[in-house]
Amino acid sequence: MVNTNNSSSKSKRLVPEATAALNRMKFEIASEMGVNLKEGYNGDLTAKENGTVGGYMVKRMIEQAERNMSGK
Repeated sequence: MVNTNNSSSKSKRLVPEATAALNRMKFEIASEMGVNLKEGYNGDLTAKENGTVGGYMVKRMIEQAERNMSGK
């Protein structure tokens, strides 16, 4: 994949105001999944644990977007 926007490879929030809400969602989902996520360094977590949290975050965001689009 080619980076065409001349920014660093680190992803940036498209809506910076959503950062706090995304962090709350991340910790909520980690808790629901039994993943011991903590503030700061989490290098002791497995790729599977991190992927599970990230995957469920995406799933929940898609569900919210679909509800918003349907007017519910």
